[in-house]
Amino acid sequence: MKKKIRNWSQYNRALVQRGNINIWLSESAISKWQNTEKHGGRGRSNYYSDLAIETCLTLRAVFHLPLRALEGFVNSLLTMMDTSLQSPGYSCLCKRSKTLDVQYRNSAGKGFIDIVVDSTGLKVYGNGEWHTRKHRATKRRTWRKLHLAVDATSHDIVGAELSMVNVSDGEALADLIRPLRRNIDRVTGDGAYDTRSCYEEVAAKKAIMRAPPRDNAQYWEEGHPRNNAVFMMHQIGL
Repeated sequence: MKKKIRNWSQYNRALVQRGNINIWLSESAISKWQNTEKHGGRGRSNYYSDLAIETCLTLRAVFHLPLRALEGFVNSLLTMMDTSLQSPGYSCLCKRSKTLDVQYRNSAGKGFIDIVVDSTGLKVYGNGEWHTRKHRATKRRTWRKLHLAVDATSHDIVGAELSMVNVSDGEALADLIRPLRRNIDRVTGDGAYDTRSCYEEVAAKKAIMRAPPRDNAQYWEEGHPRNNAVFMMHQIGL
């Protein structure tokens, strides 16, 4: 501080005012909420302007809201302002956010993060129902698995890997966490990650593996971090 504070009462009120969450949109922002320009190409033009999408996404980044909650938050804000405008739908916000260059970005954050890993079936390849009905052919379809690593705090996807259906979740863990340059505190997953290779990969990142052991799990060598999870399972169950 270069100068001493002498107006303590005003300074104190300013600190209290920092917690005021009243939000008000300017008249220019309201007038430009709906898009009035035509792109001139095929298909319908966007109903909401880029300014409206950017405003909603900025509010989402500031208050850490999911898209559905963001839609309700913006609608309540516009209702409080006594306007006839509506918030863009969560699906519209999701699609437009991929192509819109939003000026506000979330900070990368510092320190250690918690990672949650899991997988899901992504798509089916093969002949469709019409081909099966017409030619009486058997359905030979193959799934693809999408493995994801998600930041438990910000819900951001920090790693993704697409594999064949015969690749287990534990085998894909290395490809999810090895490229990460962030410091990892804990990696959480389901019982599919209760393998020695997963514990070794997580230990290489100097993190803690949290995965529920199987029902018939036995203790590993003395001092292994998995033994704590097995002990808790024998005491209180899964």
